[in-house]
Amino acid sequence: MKGLQGLGGRPSAVPQPRVPARVEDGPWHAEAVCRRDEAGLFFAPSKEPTAARLSREEAAKRVCARCPVMVACREHALLQPEPYGVWGGLTAAERRVVLARMRRRTAELRQSQDQGPIAAAG
Repeated sequence: MKGLQGLGGRPSAVPQPRVPARVEDGPWHAEAVCRRDEAGLFFAPSKEPTAARLSREEAAKRVCARCPVMVACREHALLQPEPYGVWGGLTAAERRVVLARMRRRTAELRQSQDQGPIAAAG
């Protein structure tokens, strides 16, 4: 019950805030499951064979799947955008596909707004 101890060792009604490990990290970094795992699982070594890469990425995705901040991590990786590694359960290639779809959808929305309500309904 660390952080819940009040004066005299009695439980406090208000839990103490958690301090992020590094100031430059967002608050979600402190809760990330991958902070406890080997970074090599999430980033490819140079000239990694395809079978080894696929196996490593699947293992990294399994870690991400049980992470309480997976969505925040994914959003970070898409907004930056992070060019390497597994972030938020997505590989760099998968993130590129998501970003391309987002750009295409944004362009379609702009185009339909520019055409007006009658043309968009057509």
